Amino acid sequence: MAMEIKVPILGESISEATVTTWLKSVGDVVAADEPILELETDKVTMEVNAPVAGTLTEIVADAGADVEVGALLGMIGEGAVGSVSATKLAPTPNAERATPADKPTPTREAPGGDDTSMPPSVRKLVEENGLDPLLIPATGKDGRLTKGDVLAFLSAGDLSAPAAVAQDALVSRGQNVQILSNPAGPREERVKITRLRQRIAERLKDAQDTAAMLTTFNEVDMSAVMELRAQYRDTFEKAHGVRLGFMSFFVKSCIVALRELPAVNAEIDGDELVYKNHYDIGVAVGTENGLVVPVLRDADQKSFAGVEQGIRELGLKARDGKLTIEEMMGGTFTITNGGIYGSMLSTPILNMPQSGILGMHNIVERPVAVNGEVVIKPMMYVALSYDHRIIDGREAVSFLVRVKECIEDPQRIMLDM
Repeated sequence: MAMEIKVPILGESISEATVTTWLKSVGDVVAADEPILELETDKVTMEVNAPVAGTLTEIVADAGADVEVGALLGMIGEGAVGSVSATKLAPTPNAERATPADKPTPTREAPGGDDTSMPPSVRKLVEENGLDPLLIPATGKDGRLTKGDVLAFLSAGDLSAPAAVAQDALVSRGQNVQILSNPAGPREERVKITRLRQRIAERLKDAQDTAAMLTTFNEVDMSAVMELRAQYRDTFEKAHGVRLGFMSFFVKSCIVALRELPAVNAEIDGDELVYKNHYDIGVAVGTENGLVVPVLRDADQKSFAGVEQGIRELGLKARDGKLTIEEMMGGTFTITNGGIYGSMLSTPILNMPQSGILGMHNIVERPVAVNGEVVIKPMMYVALSYDHRIIDGREAVSFLVRVKECIEDPQRIMLDM
């Protein structure tokens, strides 16, 4: 009996998705709960698993198709379709006596090189670097390329590999492929905007159109935090299995400031102000597919180690496209760190409906005046963008001053002062 593959429930307020890639082809045997395709919503990329074991007999919604919740994606039949898989694998009766002239015409089709067989992150990496996927040795299931394969190829400096090396790579994948020179590419390329990118654009524009957005700045001396990290780095990592980073200090400092200035942790809902008595901190993460903001729940109840572990887990999920919709909803305040990309100063845009977002930046040694003398200090500019409909300038400035005090004297965080 055939079983339908349908679009699952995607999450609150999400009714539509885009089929990004099929991980299986018609005729492939699949196990129950095995991932068979990927869907992209305006929040996350998610896998759809096979509802039963069997053979993929039909693909109804091809890659690139927009589908609604409950829509039919494909069909799984019982058993294996021998005519499909056997044709691919069975040798010809005269295979042992075949001469070069008897070999089939070379083709460029290969599991790793077919766009529909590559996950979005792998395809994007290949396209950005102008690579021919057929020339990259693949180690994934069924000869598919993985992100690790592409990164290893790039790090090995094989971008202009000679034909002999490229042929070896293809042979290692069981492919009989003729190496052709790549024609010159066009001067421009048009690609469909992903749902995630569309949603990011909508939310950012909504923030600009809705909020009375303003940004205030300050600078922070990072000396004390850097000395504390250097002193306890190894001990902390051995005790908790995670590195002590800067982000935990800023999360804890923001919570101290949010408690004192609750308007920064509030939001507007119609004609009401909603003051949050919980502290779910969104941490912006840049991925290959766009910016996502997973939420660290009840950050005020976590230790420094708990904050670092939570951020690390969310970051890994974001990188691998494994974040759930629930993990990106319901934040009360957001922190974004442009400093990891080298940003000196920026004006972050609100993550609506939140009323505040803290921007961290790179640490630069600069001359500053201390007690009438010029000294060199590791300094960071910080920025708070806020909704002026809720937060007054005094509160915004006071918030940043409080964060500055906590970072420059970390004992305040420990003592909740």
